[in-house]
Amino acid sequence: MMNMTATKWIKGVVIASVAFASVSHLAWADAARGLEIAQERKQRDQGWGDSLSTMEMVLKDSQGASSTRLMRIKNLEVDGDGDKGLTIFDQPRDVKGTAFLNHSHISEADDQWLYLPALKRVKRISSRNKSGPFMGSEFSYEDLSSFELEKYSFNYVNREQLNGVETYILEQIPTDKNSGYTKQIAWLDSEHYRPMKVEFYDRRGALLKTLTFKDYQQHLNKYWRAHKMVMVNHQSGKSTELITSGMAFKTGLTEKDFQKNVLKRVR
Repeated sequence: MMNMTATKWIKGVVIASVAFASVSHLAWADAARGLEIAQERKQRDQGWGDSLSTMEMVLKDSQGASSTRLMRIKNLEVDGDGDKGLTIFDQPRDVKGTAFLNHSHISEADDQWLYLPALKRVKRISSRNKSGPFMGSEFSYEDLSSFELEKYSFNYVNREQLNGVETYILEQIPTDKNSGYTKQIAWLDSEHYRPMKVEFYDRRGALLKTLTFKDYQQHLNKYWRAHKMVMVNHQSGKSTELITSGMAFKTGLTEKDFQKNVLKRVR
């Protein structure tokens, strides 16, 4: 039989090996290449101006039961800052008229407001509560922000075939101390730099959710949008699908359409 001293020595070697492997991964992670890929992703999705989408939000519980909501989403590209977005729920009746306004920022905390028609008041979403669920879905308020380079530090991890598509794998570490995630792992296709899949890790470092992008369509002969997004919560067994039924760009939206006072007047 192995004596106690030998057992402790073997355990020590195993622990040291695991620690070395972890340090080696960090040492080989390529931050410069990661930032370069993220910059290319951002650069390829600039200049679209504004957009208007109609969507279905399908909520599924751990038993597979589902409910559907219909909504419209307006987006405005802002020069020198993050994008602005307005989400309006049209159906069913219990959420009709609910509206969410998001002003994303490059480095500061986003400004977010939720209008609840039953209470006839506008609720400001605190930056400390951004990890909370949006309208009972598996998307958090944080997930609704526009993609901004300054919100993360990046590491290039590897290349990998994902469903027959060559992808870059990036580690994205949020810079905001109020983020609900310790890191995200993103798969971007190497041709168009579109996100194909993102894994979200919670504050304990455990895998929380996976977001999959499907049914990509090109708009204005340049901009790619996934017309189906599926967020799966691995810890609760719940999921949320966002299915786009219509999308238009250059619709004439302006800053006035995204002011806080529009929330109570949305139709």
